[in-house]
Amino acid sequence: MTRGRMGFVGVDTANSSINRVFPAWADELGLDSRELKGFDVALGAPDERYREVVEEIRDDPGQAGALVTTHKVRVFEAARDLFASVDEFAEACGEISSVYKRDGSIHGAAKDPITVGAALESFLPDDYFARTQAGVVCLGAGGSGTALSWYLAHRADRPAFVTVAARRQASLDHLREVHERGGLDRGLFRYELLDGDDLAGSADRLVEAGGEGVLVANATGMGKDRPGSPLSDDVAFPRKAAVWEFNYRGTLEFLHQARAQQEARELIVEDGWVYFLHGWGQVVAQVFDIELTPELFERLAVRAGEVR
Repeated sequence: MTRGRMGFVGVDTANSSINRVFPAWADELGLDSRELKGFDVALGAPDERYREVVEEIRDDPGQAGALVTTHKVRVFEAARDLFASVDEFAEACGEISSVYKRDGSIHGAAKDPITVGAALESFLPDDYFARTQAGVVCLGAGGSGTALSWYLAHRADRPAFVTVAARRQASLDHLREVHERGGLDRGLFRYELLDGDDLAGSADRLVEAGGEGVLVANATGMGKDRPGSPLSDDVAFPRKAAVWEFNYRGTLEFLHQARAQQEARELIVEDGWVYFLHGWGQVVAQVFDIELTPELFERLAVRAGEVR
């Protein structure tokens, strides 16, 4: 199913990098439309607005499907009953990132664990955790942090521990509920509430206690959605740590902190560009019913790099 337009549900869709990338991908994939239709929805919009968007995608024969960014949870909450089916992760997390059609019906999926896993595997070997006995410190318990924790719990080469840190107890409680609904190993996870009076300092201490080789991920949105880093400039990353900034654009303070110590601490440092590409690649492939092989993804990554 390569016919129809691709959609994009976000807050300010016109300013996303995907507007430059998608036409190149459409050429590479042989899609019959290079158009990317944006559906802008304000934060805090009422249920009716989300239902209108889903119904428009469903009822427009020229609309093949859509990727959902900021509004994943609200699309699920407001319009779950409009979908003929949703996948396991969407049901467990209460969010939808991929809207696609099959045989005249509209379906929803949450592709984030696949996306985050593919991106992680692009820079960490398959035996990394078994070889290093390292753990993970994930800063942020929102959508990206939830997806990372879900993926790690299902990974054959599991880390020694997964510490998820957040500023709000409600976020950690929600994450714990997701893990319990998914039947995930409770012994793998640690849930850490950051000190409200010393957010960066408490995050520094968690990272520094992570041990050699720890994977440290910035899943807070800081450095993109709002300036700053969840860590202070005084943080000392553990030796040989893998430091992953989920963002690929913005002020990227966390990324700069890691790069400043990269040589001295022998760090692996990765930004969010490949994560961004996998996020879009997975949904585009699902919407147009295309098998996203590693070879095809590499071709798409090259085309995206040409217009980055």
